[in-house]
Amino acid sequence: MKRRAAVSAVIVALGVCLAAYGVWAQMPAGPDPKGTMSHESMHQQHHPSGAPMMPGQDAFGAIGEVVRLLEADPATDWSRVDLERLRQHLIDMNEVILRSVVKPAQVPGGVAMEITGTGRTEEAVRAMVVPHAVELDRMPQWTARAEPVAGGVRITVTARDPADGKTVARIRGLGFAGLLVQGGHHGPHHLAMAKGEPPAAHRH
Repeated sequence: MKRRAAVSAVIVALGVCLAAYGVWAQMPAGPDPKGTMSHESMHQQHHPSGAPMMPGQDAFGAIGEVVRLLEADPATDWSRVDLERLRQHLIDMNEVILRSVVKPAQVPGGVAMEITGTGRTEEAVRAMVVPHAVELDRMPQWTARAEPVAGGVRITVTARDPADGKTVARIRGLGFAGLLVQGGHHGPHHLAMAKGEPPAAHRH
C-alpha cells in the first residue's frame, strides 16, 4: 500500500508540474531584466511580421529606397520623375565595380590607375570615372585628374602634400574601389537623378 501511495504521489506531482509548465508557456513574453533574451525573441521583436527585410538585390534595394523618399515628399513632381535613368546609372555602377579592368601604378605622392573595359563597361567607365575625379579633386587631402585612354580612363590621385606619408599610404591602400566610394554625393546624386534634376557634379 505504501508503495502504491508513493507512486500515486509522484504521478500527481508530475501532473502539477506539467500543468504549470503549460500555463507558463502560453504566457506572453515579458521584459528581460537580465538581458538573456534569445536571438529568436529579439528577431521577432524587430521583425514582428516574420517577413524577410533584405531586398535580395542591391540595385532593387537602392531604387526602393529612392521610391520611398519620393513618396514621402509631398513636393515630388511625378511628371519629372525618371527612375529609368537611375536604373541605367546603377547598371553603370555595376559594370565599373565588377567588370572593369584596373591597372594601378604608384606615382610620386599617390597612384595612377588605368580603368578600362569593352562595350557597356567602357561606356560606364567614361561616364562615371571622369566626373568622380572632379568630386575627388574637391576633397581637401588630395588632388585628382582624369584623362582618356584607349578603352577607358586614366585617373591619377595624389596627396596635396607629397610629404604627407599617411595620406599617400591611404590613397594607395584605398585603390580604385576605395577611392570610388569617397565623398557623400552618391545618395543625393541618385535622388536628383530620380527626380529628373541635373546632379550638381555628375552630368551623365
